[in-house]
Amino acid sequence: MFTNRIVFAVSCCFLLLAGMTAYAAPKDMGGWEEGGAYNQLYKATELDKFKGNVQKIIEIVPMKGMAPGVGLIMKDGDGDKVVVHIGPKWFLGDSIGVKRGERIKVKGSWAEIDGKDVFMASKIKKGDFFELKVRLTKNGKPFWAMDPEELAKERASK
Repeated sequence: MFTNRIVFAVSCCFLLLAGMTAYAAPKDMGGWEEGGAYNQLYKATELDKFKGNVQKIIEIVPMKGMAPGVGLIMKDGDGDKVVVHIGPKWFLGDSIGVKRGERIKVKGSWAEIDGKDVFMASKIKKGDFFELKVRLTKNGKPFWAMDPEELAKERASK
């Protein structure tokens, strides 16, 4: 009986710790670190936004050696093709809540990578009820670089 309680308590602790480590950002962020070369391209003081239609959801590798990320190919209001970088795949998972053909509004910062203009998203809005935030507007801090408490606070502030 005592042994069963110990096994149960250890199991609960293991599940709690496993959940916390799954929620936390990995130590090696694969080039997506807050102070890394890629994230230094995001300029929170130069925010822009546009509306457009999602043409395709793509896997991106923004800079050589980086872990894969999630991006979009969009057509803006002028019909121009825009490549949008959203964030690392290990943080976002397989579904970002938007689909091909949908009209969305994207807020973020323009950057040039390998001679090509890309839009680094901070927020994506679809309709009246869907919003995906991946960076703080005030300073561009990526959500994937936040500790679990800070991330929970930001997600609760919607």
